[in-house]
Amino acid sequence: MKLDFIDLGKLAVSPANMRAGRKCPDISDILPSVRARGVLMPILVRPSPDAEGYEIVAGRRRFEAARTIAAEGQGEGEALPCAILDDADDAAAIEASLIENIARLDPDEVTQWETFTRLVKEGRTPDDISATFGLPEMAVRRILALGNLLPRIRDHYARGKIDATTVRHLTMASKSQQKAWLALFDDPENYAPTGYQLKAWLFGGQSISTAHALFALDAYAGQIVADLFGDSGYFADADAFWTQQNEEIEARKAAYLEAGWADVVIIPPSEQFHSWEYEKAAKRKGGRIYVDVRSTGEVSFHEGYVTRKEASRIERGEGPGTKPARPEITSTMQTYIDLHRHAAVRTELLHHPPVALRLMVAHAICGSPLWGVKPEPQTTRNDDVRESLETCLAETDFDRQRRVILDLIGFSPEEPTVTGGNGAEHGLAGIFVRLLELPDAAVMEVVAIVMGETLASGSAAVAAVGLHIGVDMARYWQADHAFFALIRDREVLDRIVADVAGERVATANAKEKSATLKHIVTDHLEGNDGRAKVDNWVPRWMAFPPSAYTARGGVGTVAAHARIEGLFGASDEPDPAAPAVANALPVPESEVDAVPVPLAA
Repeated sequence: MKLDFIDLGKLAVSPANMRAGRKCPDISDILPSVRARGVLMPILVRPSPDAEGYEIVAGRRRFEAARTIAAEGQGEGEALPCAILDDADDAAAIEASLIENIARLDPDEVTQWETFTRLVKEGRTPDDISATFGLPEMAVRRILALGNLLPRIRDHYARGKIDATTVRHLTMASKSQQKAWLALFDDPENYAPTGYQLKAWLFGGQSISTAHALFALDAYAGQIVADLFGDSGYFADADAFWTQQNEEIEARKAAYLEAGWADVVIIPPSEQFHSWEYEKAAKRKGGRIYVDVRSTGEVSFHEGYVTRKEASRIERGEGPGTKPARPEITSTMQTYIDLHRHAAVRTELLHHPPVALRLMVAHAICGSPLWGVKPEPQTTRNDDVRESLETCLAETDFDRQRRVILDLIGFSPEEPTVTGGNGAEHGLAGIFVRLLELPDAAVMEVVAIVMGETLASGSAAVAAVGLHIGVDMARYWQADHAFFALIRDREVLDRIVADVAGERVATANAKEKSATLKHIVTDHLEGNDGRAKVDNWVPRWMAFPPSAYTARGGVGTVAAHARIEGLFGASDEPDPAAPAVANALPVPESEVDAVPVPLAA
């Protein structure tokens, strides 16, 4: 996709646009904005297949607003910003149009049905549509079910004359039932059942009409009940009716097969014939007969249909009724083979640790059905904190080495991460083979990057690794604007002044404003205004091991360190550079001197 400005005269509405073929949409809500500022959001277009210019896939309302304004000025109008789609199939263009319009105007369900139907004809399944638009598959199927309705019922629904519950039940009705319901709906002197009353009207124990019989009534041995006028008759015994009706269905099935149809599929009352799942196909192209049997006794014969998948195969020239070649082993045999191969490989892997290491790294990079590795997102809502991280030395060094590793394993150096499934296009096996080609030292460098990307921020693992390695934070961090902006505790700020400038300076400035205290600390760290320069200062929270400035504690890094401190064991010789650890627990009086005590103001 690329962006460009295209003249109005070179743009036309694409047939793939979900608003194509309709009258000009209402643009009154966006016209003032477009008149004042022009079209700011790019219109989605693609090259026109039949002529020069471009088709508008999504953005017709913006286009119409721009044309209206151009007509007001009696000029050609300004060129519009356009996002030009790559040459793609109609389904991709239809999806782009519907996605944009759903995000802006929430089209009614009938409009969605029209577009979803076009997508199905282009080969998309309800599952594909569900994944594309983030809708539950059942919601997609409910919208597609509007195709079972007579056009007049869909029109009433689109105009708001029929509610959603009524329409949902009508999608399960046969065409004759829909016609009967419409006759009631159109007749002001009759009552048309709606909502759940409609469901009872459709399925609720009504007698079976003689009009639905496939067999000759004079051959029926059971009793038929007629109304007073003799216009309508009903079968008194439903079981007797179904016995003779099913015999006639089987007879007609045999006749269809004798006539050369590929198959006759009987759909029981518990299921339905959904038109969007099938396509018309002639007898010579493998078309079938689908017999839709309803609980009301009505039977419909849908002649000449195949499934969408079969229609696609026929279109590819694979011949009518062509079936995929049958594999030489069954799925159960394949499972048997897979399990035994798996058992043998993992046992042999015990004797090849270097291979296991490379396989583990390949899984961490690519992921698999059993692996879900995600890189640490390093997210924050604070812009200053984000900028501080992006420009710090540690992040810069890590990113530099990450690019080296990306190139080493055959990825683009512009990939944002090594892990998180970015290697999917290379394949797990492909990355594993690449790692087998690398020496152990290089693989360990890949491991370090993978582990660095997937190390959770603020976790006890960070505290454990930093303590074990002995990370010197002063090497990677210096106080910046974001750090000082986040210090809002006066007691803590007093202790930081004492930490950097000494107790005498902290006492002398105990009543100064916070801004003054921060300025004092900054001057000492930078050596400004004649103050003694303090190098390599790191706040107590950041050090390994960390500590708190007050007896109140409540510092996450200190708490995380406390959880892993016992795993390493206490050092016989305390580090004089590391202040005592304080946390939120009460401090015994005998140990008061072990933590910094704030000076009185």
